[in-house]
Amino acid sequence: MTEYVTLEHGRLACDVAGAGPLVVLSHGMGTVRQDFRHLVGPLVDAGYRVVNVDMRGHGESSLDWPSVTGKAAISRTDVAGDLLGVIRHFGGPAVILGHSLSGGSATIAAAQAPELVSAIVEIEPFTLTQSLHIGALFTRRRYRRGMVRLALTAMLNSLNWWRRYLDVAYPTKPADFGEYLAGLENTLRQPGRWAEFMKTQKTTPADAQARLADVRCPALVIMGSAEPDWADPEAEANAIVAAMPEGVGRVVMVDNGGHYPHAQFADRIAAVVIPFLEQHVVREQTAVTVMR
Repeated sequence: MTEYVTLEHGRLACDVAGAGPLVVLSHGMGTVRQDFRHLVGPLVDAGYRVVNVDMRGHGESSLDWPSVTGKAAISRTDVAGDLLGVIRHFGGPAVILGHSLSGGSATIAAAQAPELVSAIVEIEPFTLTQSLHIGALFTRRRYRRGMVRLALTAMLNSLNWWRRYLDVAYPTKPADFGEYLAGLENTLRQPGRWAEFMKTQKTTPADAQARLADVRCPALVIMGSAEPDWADPEAEANAIVAAMPEGVGRVVMVDNGGHYPHAQFADRIAAVVIPFLEQHVVREQTAVTVMR
């Protein structure tokens, strides 16, 4: 059943399951919390309380949030503030597991409120400012296909091209991919939802990059080897960790993982994430008491 967390400017839809230390899941741009549908169960079974959140403007969360940018936009800083609000609501500290845009948001949240964030997991994160690798467009087919589809999604304001991008972003697909995609398309066709997705295109990861050096908690960066969004996914992941203080972060590569390895290979992601949580989350920690 959907629960809602009401913050100053809107409300966030989420699913809550399990008991134990808090883990907050936050998906990326243009999708919904059901991205994590195959990862929630293993985390709950491992003894964690999991809050799976729809990003502002996405899924069942409310529309038309004001942005810190002053524009009609959804920035990583905006989402970081929302995630900290969720942690305060449910009682922190928490681990934030953020995908794509939300990976950058996890960086910002950890830097802004270290008392609320015990560790971060960034999956396929857009945490560094980006530049187009012209040469790789000619030499790396997966990168060319991903970049062309993303560009046409934005330029043509096209759900059809977003669907084509998702096809590339999942080099292999879970058994329920067709059902999931149909549900996502239905959501994006609802009034206002596509416009909210397009707001994520109005900012860059510069705000997240600027806070990498301020991260003090343990950080895990997970990147797929078949990721279409970067010419060299492993180099991108290593650059994120290199910008953090020494010893804070580490990289795990997922063979044949695209932009959604947590949906492609939930068992493999759980096998990496759960030991990381066991190492860095103190189960006996006293949660902050929050009236719900």
